[in-house]
Amino acid sequence: MNITRIALAATLALALPLAAQAQQAKLKVGLMLPATGTFAALGTAIENGFRLYVTEQGGKLGGREIEFVKVDDESDPSKATDNVNKLIKRDNVDVVVGTVHSGVALAMARAVKESNTLLIVPNAGADAITGPLCAPNIVRSSFSNWQPGFATGVMAAQKGYKRAMTIYWNYAAGQESAKGFTEAFEKGGGKVIKDLSLPFPNVEFQALLTEIAAQKPDVVFAFFAGAGAAKFVKDYDAAGLRKTTPLIGSGFLTDGVLEAQGPSAQGLLTALHYADGLNTPRDTAFRNKYAVSYKLQPDVYAVQGYDAAQILAAGLNAVKGDMGKRDVMLSAMRKSNIDSPRGKYTLAAAGNPVQDFYIREAKGRENLMTGIAVKVLPDPGRGCNMR
Repeated sequence: MNITRIALAATLALALPLAAQAQQAKLKVGLMLPATGTFAALGTAIENGFRLYVTEQGGKLGGREIEFVKVDDESDPSKATDNVNKLIKRDNVDVVVGTVHSGVALAMARAVKESNTLLIVPNAGADAITGPLCAPNIVRSSFSNWQPGFATGVMAAQKGYKRAMTIYWNYAAGQESAKGFTEAFEKGGGKVIKDLSLPFPNVEFQALLTEIAAQKPDVVFAFFAGAGAAKFVKDYDAAGLRKTTPLIGSGFLTDGVLEAQGPSAQGLLTALHYADGLNTPRDTAFRNKYAVSYKLQPDVYAVQGYDAAQILAAGLNAVKGDMGKRDVMLSAMRKSNIDSPRGKYTLAAAGNPVQDFYIREAKGRENLMTGIAVKVLPDPGRGCNMR
């Protein structure tokens, strides 16, 4: 009897620390974002936004402390599969958050579909992620490439332009943004007379600017981001085109790079799901906290990182941090109403935000909201077959 009691006591002594350890286990979040190259500043803003929300929740989501594991994706699709597998197979992360470059994100989506790892995409808008590659374990806190392109096309048609040209980096984000613009612009009575493109991250624009000058369109739609966008806007102005041909674009053309673009960007109109000057209590509180925490002003990338954490929290809160209840968690994430600084939004069945797109005008260092291009715009989710 005494031996039995001793054995039982020993078992309990071992079990209690193990139970406590299980309750306190950290949630491993793999951040696969660009830390170098053209999109480095965008990756930093996304990480800042994600960490800010976690900090607001006391360092925990769903009662779980967060452990971050980071990989620089270098915005290089050829390295994407190896990089994401480092997080999934080597580091055994519970969640992958990434990335900026659409080509990299496509490889990430394929990898997580195979491993059934949860992926939250805080920027890359590749249409296929919420199209043919859609899956229950993949959600996005940003946009599909089609959405801001389509919204900009609506804006251009409403302004009465009839002949347009598009110019973009020739990868998924550029191609799909231009297609979205063309769809809306031609639906509104306009015509895209020519598409111009160059390989990512090439920034030698001069030959294409000469082509624009020769064609004399009513308006030019551009998709560039980060350092490439800064150079394009300055080159467009230096070529004298701003005096003859209005330049518009999805908001990435000016977001986060207005200071670098200087006078060349002033007055540019863009369309995006976030803008300066929203002046809502939610956005004001977010902007103040971000500025105090990072000594920087937030942009759309920071908002998308912040919301990626919000979406994850919605799932974890529903299961009290128990990721073993996977189906319940994923369902809660998809059904969540996100109280975002950009404005409240929901997720479509394919996992993409259904959201407003603002008209913004570059003034000083801000992209100020001057109207709404399209309200509650869903991504069409073409090719998505959720199984």
